[in-house]
Amino acid sequence: MDFLCCPGAYPEAPRSVTTRQTHMSWVFLTGERAYKLKKPVRLPYLDYSTIARREAACRAEIAVNQRLARAIYLGVVPLVRTVEGLAIGQTGEVVDWLVVMRRLDEAQMLENALPAGLVDRPRLDHLAGFLADFYRHARPVLVPAAVHLNEWRRQLARNQRVLADRRFGLDQRLVARLDRAQRRFLGECGDLVGERAGLARIVDGHGDLRPEHIFTGEPIAVIDRLEFNPAFRFADPFDELAFLHVECEVLGFAGVGAYLAERVAIGLHDAVDASLYSFYRGYRAAMRARLIIGHLTAPDGRSPDRWRPLAGRYLAVAVREAAALEQLFAERARRVARAT
Repeated sequence: MDFLCCPGAYPEAPRSVTTRQTHMSWVFLTGERAYKLKKPVRLPYLDYSTIARREAACRAEIAVNQRLARAIYLGVVPLVRTVEGLAIGQTGEVVDWLVVMRRLDEAQMLENALPAGLVDRPRLDHLAGFLADFYRHARPVLVPAAVHLNEWRRQLARNQRVLADRRFGLDQRLVARLDRAQRRFLGECGDLVGERAGLARIVDGHGDLRPEHIFTGEPIAVIDRLEFNPAFRFADPFDELAFLHVECEVLGFAGVGAYLAERVAIGLHDAVDASLYSFYRGYRAAMRARLIIGHLTAPDGRSPDRWRPLAGRYLAVAVREAAALEQLFAERARRVARAT
């Protein structure tokens, strides 16, 4: 780590190095490049515990991101030990591997560009066209409707297990209301979910379509497509668009998320029932609440001052979608009553 924090470590000899980290990687930002080092971690959904596994993960990251960010992902280089010490990209004993990326202007990432007023409607239309083209050419994932529905039930149960943990201090009335509405939707409207699988609308998508991963500059790009578990990328495009919509809403730009979903739908010549889109939004908001509140159990002891309120904001979005589903159920019951 000390070596990679030193400007002299890099071929381009930057003036300074800025370090960032996620729970899976360290990122070292130099003048025009970003170098990503995988952490030697083993989690239920990934294993970076050996040099060989980290090399494979680096190469997979380069491969899966070519479609959406070809100009950003530049390659994989070894971190080696030579007789003179550690070096990047030279000959010697390989001690680890680095993903090399073009450094992006953070002001032009969608999460920053929206609050700064840097994204106009033509740029949003360009982004929508870019996403529509990606989904139009994405590999279909063929899955039986029954299997697809069972996977949804598992995902809802996974959200519920964490959100219902009283250690996290979430409003359990809201958590229970959300769980009831989403389970009822699968029970009464599961045909809408299964139909998407039957029509081969489940594709190998992005897996983490959030504003912080969308570069609005030239060329438009979407980075950080998930490489460590392909199954995390398998989704209905409208599920991923619902995710982006939720993230835009939490940033204060719900209208932008809705607009992008509408424009991508036009580009795809496809649509889903409004209730299914609401279900997707509710699930994605609950998933984000689950992941965020889970930080409270991290071994580094992250403060609840940030994570609990943020999880609450996502839970509020999820509950609003639960209320929309409840209204749907009530309208259906009234129609049945009138018919009888």
